[in-house]
Amino acid sequence: MLKLLKTIMRAGEATVKYPFAPLEVSPGFRGKPELDAAQCIACAACASACPANALTILTDEQQDTRTWQLFLGRCIYCGRCEEVCPTRAITLSENFELTVTNKADLYTRATFHLQHCKQCGKPFAAQKSVDVAVKLLTQQLNAEQNEQFLRQQASICPGCKQHAALVNGCVKNLSSGNREAQ
Repeated sequence: MLKLLKTIMRAGEATVKYPFAPLEVSPGFRGKPELDAAQCIACAACASACPANALTILTDEQQDTRTWQLFLGRCIYCGRCEEVCPTRAITLSENFELTVTNKADLYTRATFHLQHCKQCGKPFAAQKSVDVAVKLLTQQLNAEQNEQFLRQQASICPGCKQHAALVNGCVKNLSSGNREAQ
């Protein structure tokens, strides 16, 4: 018996002292998803990639807003949202203590304003998304002098751009077809 007690004393503690002492998590631990709303452009890539449908993007055209929402009750902490985010706005923290007393505390929300089309007036994308696209195009083309032109082009919805391309394309095709017939 004495020999057994000596062996136990030499072995030390087999468990951690959590919850009485903080628990250190291993590197790469996937805890609560955190959103940096200043980085987010509301592109909805995270909502499309979420297999548990914990992330949703709701567009309210009456209020001219797009709302990003995370419900932690559905989150499976897979990390897909972090992987697909183009601006690194979502990161998985080391926080795993997510107990709440109110179900509403499981929701995280961020609201973004919508960009209106210069031609038809309908909202079509988050304003931050359009601003980031113009900034990236300006940098890539190395053309700060064309930023105003790029901003005007980015302020037109895809439907109006497509309509303009079809109308201009058909006129061009019809006129070239008429020349060939003559």
